[in-house]
Amino acid sequence: MYGLKAQTVASPKATSKSALPAQRRRMHPFFFHMGPVSLCISCVLLISLMAVLYLSQVGQVVTANHQLQSIRNEQAALERQNQDLVDILTQEQSPAFIIEQAQKMGLGPVDLKHLWIIQVSHLQEIDKGDRSI
Repeated sequence: MYGLKAQTVASPKATSKSALPAQRRRMHPFFFHMGPVSLCISCVLLISLMAVLYLSQVGQVVTANHQLQSIRNEQAALERQNQDLVDILTQEQSPAFIIEQAQKMGLGPVDLKHLWIIQVSHLQEIDKGDRSI
C-alpha cells in the first residue's frame, strides 16, 4: 500500500490553519480547563446547592403532611358530628318522641265523637295568576 515515504508531510502553518475551524467547532466543557482546587470548590458548591434544595423539599413535604393530618382530624370530627346529628334527627322523627313532646305541650289524641267538622258552602278557588313564567 503506502509506505512512509509516500506520505507527504504538511507544513505546520497549513495544519494549524486547517485545524483551527475544527477546534472552534468542538466545544470542550468548562470544567476540563479548571484546576483541581477550583474543580473541588465547584463540586462542593454544587453538592451544597443540591443539599439545600433537598432540605427545602423535605420541609415542604413535612408541612404538607401536617396539613393533611389536620384535615383528616377535622374530617373525622365532622363525620362524628354528622353521625350525632343523624341520630338526633332519627330520634326526634320517631312517633314515640313526637307523642311525648305533644303530651308535654298539653295536646292529646282526638276523640272522634267530639270532633266538629265545619263545612263552608259557596267556596271558590282564588286564581293566583299564571305560574308558567
